[in-house]
Amino acid sequence: MNETINTILKRRSIRNYKQQQISKEDLNTLLEAGQYAPSAVNEQPWHFTIVQNKQMLGKLNQACKDIMAKSKDPQMAKSGTDANFCIFYNAPTLIIISGDTKTIAPQIDCALAMENMFLAGESLNIGSCWIHGIYNFLLSEGGKQLKKELQIPEGFNVCAVAGFGYKAGEIPEAAERKAGTVTILQ
Repeated sequence: MNETINTILKRRSIRNYKQQQISKEDLNTLLEAGQYAPSAVNEQPWHFTIVQNKQMLGKLNQACKDIMAKSKDPQMAKSGTDANFCIFYNAPTLIIISGDTKTIAPQIDCALAMENMFLAGESLNIGSCWIHGIYNFLLSEGGKQLKKELQIPEGFNVCAVAGFGYKAGEIPEAAERKAGTVTILQ
């Protein structure tokens, strides 16, 4: 099997990270991979916000937990009040990709950029995990101030958020793939 296919097949969502920060060189490699993603009519509508500041990471985590604590879903409410819960699993780097709202397909283009970053990370032994809760928070009314603090450009909406860090602990096995998800017309 070739190296690219092997990387795709072994990538997992990681929820346990070393606290060692991603090296500048590895971070630049992730960002370059993201910037080389395909995009509708090559608009490249993305803006990458890298959060490594512990104070800002804590602020984002607490803001999301405050919302979760008010949830009607018992599991979510429990996580929101758990002092040890971290919505991005204590990853030392959080990457937020926002897309220019004036472009054709910013949500899809930014998701493609994030997937390139996931695969580049896997090839560097950097774990990653999509974090939907922060995405939801930054799109909410309460997230507007934090969006400014994160210096997300005006006219851009958050499209993808993920935690990144060097892997720690055991790597999860792949979940079984669902049957019946392919139709071939010949």
